[in-house]
Amino acid sequence: MESEQLYHRGYSRNSYNSIASASSDEELLDGAGVVMDFHTTEDDNLLDGDASSPGSHYAMSNGGGAPSSSTHLLDFLEEPIPGVGTYDDFHTIDWVREKCKDRERHRKINSKKKESAWEFTKSLYDAWSGWLVVTLTGLASGALAGLIDIAADWMNDLKEGVCLSAMWFNHEQCCWTSNETTFAERDKCPQWKSWAELILGQAEVSRRGMYIYWALSFAFLAVCLVKVFAPYACGSGIPEIKTILSGFIIRGYLGKWTLMIKTVTLVLAVASGLSLGKEGPLVHVACCCGNIFSYLFPKYSKNEAKKREVLSAASAAGVSVAFGAPIGGVLFSLEEVSYYFPLKTLWRSFFAALVAAFVLRSINPFGNSRLVLFYVEYHTPWYLFELIPFILLGVFGGLWGAFFIRANIAWCRRRKSTRFGKYPVLEVILVAAITAVVAFPNPYTRQNTSELIKELFTDCGPLESSQLCQYRSQMNGSKAFTDNPNRPAGPGVYAAMWQLCLALIFKIIMTIFTFGLKVPSGLFIPSMAIGAIAGRIVGIAVEQLAYYHHDWFLFKEWCEVGADCITPGLYAMVGAAACLGGVTRMTVSLVVIVFELTGGLEYIVPLMAAVMTSKWVGDAFGREGIYEAHIRLNGYPFLDAKEEFTHTTLAREVMRPRRCDPPLAVLTQDDLSVEDLQGVINETSYNGFPVIVSKESQRLVGFALRRDITIAIENARRKQEGIMLNSRVYFTQHAPTLPADSPRPLKLRSILDMSPFTVTDHTPMEIVVDIFRKLGLRQCLVTHNGILLGIITKKNILEHLEELKRHTESLVTSQRTRPARPSLLGRDA
Repeated sequence: MESEQLYHRGYSRNSYNSIASASSDEELLDGAGVVMDFHTTEDDNLLDGDASSPGSHYAMSNGGGAPSSSTHLLDFLEEPIPGVGTYDDFHTIDWVREKCKDRERHRKINSKKKESAWEFTKSLYDAWSGWLVVTLTGLASGALAGLIDIAADWMNDLKEGVCLSAMWFNHEQCCWTSNETTFAERDKCPQWKSWAELILGQAEVSRRGMYIYWALSFAFLAVCLVKVFAPYACGSGIPEIKTILSGFIIRGYLGKWTLMIKTVTLVLAVASGLSLGKEGPLVHVACCCGNIFSYLFPKYSKNEAKKREVLSAASAAGVSVAFGAPIGGVLFSLEEVSYYFPLKTLWRSFFAALVAAFVLRSINPFGNSRLVLFYVEYHTPWYLFELIPFILLGVFGGLWGAFFIRANIAWCRRRKSTRFGKYPVLEVILVAAITAVVAFPNPYTRQNTSELIKELFTDCGPLESSQLCQYRSQMNGSKAFTDNPNRPAGPGVYAAMWQLCLALIFKIIMTIFTFGLKVPSGLFIPSMAIGAIAGRIVGIAVEQLAYYHHDWFLFKEWCEVGADCITPGLYAMVGAAACLGGVTRMTVSLVVIVFELTGGLEYIVPLMAAVMTSKWVGDAFGREGIYEAHIRLNGYPFLDAKEEFTHTTLAREVMRPRRCDPPLAVLTQDDLSVEDLQGVINETSYNGFPVIVSKESQRLVGFALRRDITIAIENARRKQEGIMLNSRVYFTQHAPTLPADSPRPLKLRSILDMSPFTVTDHTPMEIVVDIFRKLGLRQCLVTHNGILLGIITKKNILEHLEELKRHTESLVTSQRTRPARPSLLGRDA
């Protein structure tokens, strides 16, 4: 077998079939159970990629000038070549090369800082640039989050009516200064007029019609802005942020147009009443700010790996302003999105989250001196027997998460594979119309989702007028709330329970079809709303059970007569955390985020129990969270560090070329001419070439990228005369012996990677996968006794993992469907 491999190796200009390049992330991969085909990534397509991206093909002509008899070497290429080391769109960065570049830059600065005061100042600026960029990112993130919160609140109330005294006031602000409001009807004042009162009279039909009209108008405007100006502004953005932080390049995804359009359309999408939230997209907005500000500092603008440190800090700032949870934001960046998270990035993420939270607190968008709308505090401790309903809520959260992931991925896959996905505007209008028509009759679906969560989290007290707090008084049987905590539920509570059950079904169905629309759509708030509704229902049920059966052994020890031992709002909070954990599979960061929302340390144990239960239950149906599932659906080249590789394959079974494939295209170190190199580049679509000593020896010398070769040749022909088609190209330190009348040779050693990562053909794939994950490799060469055998790219590994996964699933399916062997008793009978 080895002799056949050596026989088929050699210098080849034949390429595999090109992979069709897609122009956007929506066209990356259908993902309908096929081997993942990650398009136009330079590391993934080194053997069979598509090099049709801009700048990949160069028409090389004679550089002019007569043939020179001089053997003068073209050594100017030892200097940095403009463009070499950069990346095209939909390519993966070389983490090792980027880290080497940063270390070299750092050594250069340190060597010069003692030469003059100017150089010392430059070194200080370089050292502090990291803190400056995260400070600017935190300031911008906090300011934009405050603007989005204020605008979304105002536009949400705009669907109901307008404030005549000041149009920029929302409903609550409009009635603040009114002297004609009562405690029971605090939201009614002469200054606030509904659209039905202003235009069409008092009819309920007119009120519903205006509500639907504004919802459709906001949704239509949002999807049109996204489609026309910034297609990347749709969705949550977190799957793409995770992929970008792993080293993938998506040009424009974090650009200024995406930032502007996402900020505007996020307000419109939330105000339209769709079952979505703004918390996830705020992470995308913050990362856009971090990316834009990083271009102000050469330390980050010229190094993709360093830029991702800024993006990690920006994602922490995004969660900080989304939930008012700075520490939770740092843990979210560490646990959920970041691929490379050194200690200094932890500090800067903490600082960025602090700055963003400070700015948002200064703006005070909700008027309650808090960072979030649904900040609550409970004054009743939880008891040990309540762990049972808390764990049941965790089971519900895990089941809901598993169901939602499968249903949403199935719908998104169907959208991609049918004609329905070609009409995103029609889809958004249809979903918005159904949402508005069905949601209007129910007050718990008509109101803003954040307001709903706030109402469900809030504990009943003397100042609460919610229908959920209309308990019977033991004194006269009325529905008024009394200070007696041990109270039976009144008709208002039972009516609210039925409305919450209908709202729960509505939210579950609509969230499945809403997440993935071509508008900014977050998943945090809808998932928390579903969990909060379920938790509040369970909390009221347990509360009434404790009231009517206080002599049961569960309640007898803790629930004394007249003692308030059940807090339904706490159940809503635990349910919200459980459902969000079931969907995203977050654990530590989620508990800290919800803990920062409530401000109480004593509820960490219920939260931990519910979140861990939801994760265990969800993992029983599949280990992928919703973001990992969408990454796989879109075909992004992302190696998840959470997945375990338990198979026993070897590197030679995964490497390319295989036995039936064309030979591996390689370059020799000193036998090629410019014309030969031009032929290899034009006749193949590979994005990188191993360099060997000669066709006979096949000894590995290094690795050269296609983009670097073409840029270096074009740069040499522009700056130096005498480079012709028959000029010798060499990658060695010294020029080969040439005839006296030969044209000037071209030295390309400066673009050659002299230490590419290599493994032997007998290396276990579990080690290879671990190397790719921890070092962020794009490719790895396979050798046998120093002789080049093949190459393994990230695409090959992802394809291999997908094949193994499908093979395992098919084995499980066959075992389940295989008829059972008849027993001896059955045969005897």
